[in-house]
Amino acid sequence: MEERHSMATEAQKLLAEYRRGKAALDARVVENDQWYRLRHWQRMRPSGNPGDPEPASAWLLNCLLNKHADAMDNYPEPVVLPREEGDRADATVLSAVLPVILEQNGFEQTYSDMWWQKLKSGAGILGVFWNPSKQGGQGDVDVRRVDILNLFWEPGVTDIQDSRNVFHVELRDNEDLLARYPQLEGKLGQGADRPQVYVYDDAIDTSKKTAMVDWYYKRDGLLHYAKIVNGEVLYDSQEDPACAGRGFYDHGQYPFVFDALFSCEGMPAGFGYLDVCKEPQMYIDRLNQVILKNAIMASRPRWFVRQDGIVNEEEYADWDRDFVHYTGSGDPEEHIRPIQVKPVSDIFVSILNNKIEELKETSGNRDFTQGGTVGGVTAASAIAALQEAGSKLSRDMIKASYRAFTQVCYLIIELMRQFYDEPRSFRIVGERGAQSFVLYSNARLRPRAPGMEYGVPMGGRVPIFDIRIKPQKTNAFSKVAQNELAKEFYSLGFFNPANAAQALICLEMMDFEGKDMVVKRIAEQAARGVNAWQG
Repeated sequence: MEERHSMATEAQKLLAEYRRGKAALDARVVENDQWYRLRHWQRMRPSGNPGDPEPASAWLLNCLLNKHADAMDNYPEPVVLPREEGDRADATVLSAVLPVILEQNGFEQTYSDMWWQKLKSGAGILGVFWNPSKQGGQGDVDVRRVDILNLFWEPGVTDIQDSRNVFHVELRDNEDLLARYPQLEGKLGQGADRPQVYVYDDAIDTSKKTAMVDWYYKRDGLLHYAKIVNGEVLYDSQEDPACAGRGFYDHGQYPFVFDALFSCEGMPAGFGYLDVCKEPQMYIDRLNQVILKNAIMASRPRWFVRQDGIVNEEEYADWDRDFVHYTGSGDPEEHIRPIQVKPVSDIFVSILNNKIEELKETSGNRDFTQGGTVGGVTAASAIAALQEAGSKLSRDMIKASYRAFTQVCYLIIELMRQFYDEPRSFRIVGERGAQSFVLYSNARLRPRAPGMEYGVPMGGRVPIFDIRIKPQKTNAFSKVAQNELAKEFYSLGFFNPANAAQALICLEMMDFEGKDMVVKRIAEQAARGVNAWQG
């Protein structure tokens, strides 16, 4: 008992240290969320006057929308490749099974949410866990997005795997905690472990919630895990006989994958497009405020009226009256005079337009990347060339996400290697889109029995795979281009067995999606033609 109390005290001390090191990042993330929701005037308002217009134009939001759309147009799909000939069959099955596991986890929505976090905060985080309650208690892989406000790591590390400890903190309902852990009776409530929260529109009551701390730590090359609530250790993998000598996860890695946008030294997270573009957006809105305020003042006439004036002010202000009375014999225009509002100079409008162009240039969100044309460009091929050239920033971001997705797939395979003891049925898509079912377990993923080579006993071999990511092209233009390429091959006679030799030579010089399949089919067709001629 004393040992557990000492462990909880150490965890709270480390968590407090990590929280202090991450305070500036958490504050920036909360502020960026306000900018994303066009609530930034709440931070700019102290320098303004009450009653001034507060325009919140969406140039910055439009930048994020386009970057997110580019990412979802190139949604990743894993292809597993073997490193040895004997693993070819398993690689083929894993290529079909991994998308099924991701689909069962609703990964498309998770990937979308991760990208929003990446664009806003500078880093999207995915967690790959083993959930023993899934599949009716059989357990399965659980892939979900992790909120950057809930994760804490050692200050100063660039790679999360280099951190000695990692904490994940999440608020849980007190009733749910008591139902699962009765020993927490009387120990729940407010505590110092609570994470930073966003500024919500709704009034959220967290008084009936308690922070649950998941502590991942590496000791002697093994990954261990502890669950702590308000100083009470609920689980420690070092005390679990099943994990004591091997660690919580066999792969020994923290189950968190960071996808940073613009990386920073000394931290696994980075900064995002919102950080880059919010200053131009601020000046755009401030200039808009000045112009709109001037327009409102000019469109609403105001008047100088003498204190001893002879004009009836009520009748003068009422535009429904045809006649306005005045007293005396003087000139009424000498007693009332309109206030002249000087219009905003055109130079300020030019500055506003320059700031808008600056935001577009800085974010790479030019008109042609959204399908617009410039300079009289109307040819489809020219527009496509401009779009392709303008999308290099998006391609760079997407490649970084593919690298992170590759790590997610490796972690999934490692969890399958550790926990898939019983065969599981998967509905996969076979050749030419036909549905088929396959049973798969970790029997062929486990270390192979040691063999003998040249009379020398060799150690056991663990099947290792490479993962290549290909995009699921959902972009309409990409599909049209692919279809046009296929029709062009057909019209040129590439699929005529008599032209197979020339077609294969031509294809060797080309590079396009699905090239290997086309080369294989043409070669097979040519071989069948030769066999038929010889027969």
